[in-house]
Amino acid sequence: MRIVLLGAPGSGKGTQGEKLVTQFGIPKISTGDALRAAVAERTVLGKQAKAAMDAGELVADDIVIGIVDERLQQPDARKGFILDGFPRNTAQAETLDAMLKRMGSGGITHALHLHVNDEEIVSRLLERATIEGRADDKEDVIRNRIDIYNAETLPLIAYYRAQGVAHTVDGIGSLEEVFQRLVAVVSH
Repeated sequence: MRIVLLGAPGSGKGTQGEKLVTQFGIPKISTGDALRAAVAERTVLGKQAKAAMDAGELVADDIVIGIVDERLQQPDARKGFILDGFPRNTAQAETLDAMLKRMGSGGITHALHLHVNDEEIVSRLLERATIEGRADDKEDVIRNRIDIYNAETLPLIAYYRAQGVAHTVDGIGSLEEVFQRLVAVVSH
């Protein structure tokens, strides 16, 4: 089981991904977590990522791809994984496909798109910002993040649909309702 979780910021990917980990016993690989682990472990790619992060720059695609590649080769990912935050665009998806082919593990089995409308996303993120005291998450910033997601990441749904593995799941409802929808898709 090789899953890619897709969804706008605030769609519930992180929360649902953790529930899927418990359900299926495979690791959730968040690119942010993988980057931080590589930096902490002082791998070659981790040192390169740290230099970019310390300079306040985005970590280059080739470094992110290298770190994901290293993480997917770890023993716990051999029986499957859930990717959260990667791929972010079609070019990265093509690179991921080539990486998996090289590893001999087969392609992505499920691209799960948690669909939540833009207004609900704005509402959720504003509420989260209030609860967590995050002054940086203002409505215009949130809408910009949604626009970036729609422009860069949304085309992945069509990419994975062409492979026959894309599934759009309604991301509105209780945590358990959304989770049961995801499990139903993955279990078929």
